[in-house]
Amino acid sequence: QVQLVESGGGLVQPGGSLRLSCAASGISLNYYEIGWFRQAPGKEREGVSCISSSDRNTYYSDSVKGRFTISRDNAKNTAYLQMNSLKPEDTAVYYCASAPVHRITSVQAMCTMPSRSIVWGQGTLVTVSS
Repeated sequence: QVQLVESGGGLVQPGGSLRLSCAASGISLNYYEIGWFRQAPGKEREGVSCISSSDRNTYYSDSVKGRFTISRDNAKNTAYLQMNSLKPEDTAVYYCASAPVHRITSVQAMCTMPSRSIVWGQGTLVTVSS
């Protein structure tokens, strides 16, 4: 059974940093693309960043480009989202997601048009406030 467990969320002041982690079990991330999504109250879910299984291709939404960095350590079966220069509008529940490589046409597609092949974590809350 595939399980994704996020950690690292919390309260941070504007301009601060947080690093989210996503630990996978039941699968080997060597064969899975990974993505981070977020959903703020009253808003639709947004694909924040996605990374290919090979680590060669990444996608970032315009809202986080230059501030967030996605990475993965397949040996540890874990993915990360480093978030810097956080803004109040980054406040949301952040979800880790994975999908088999053969089910995804591109990391951009995974982030912008998530398919039913995606497995979701339970989410971790990030609050950016002074």
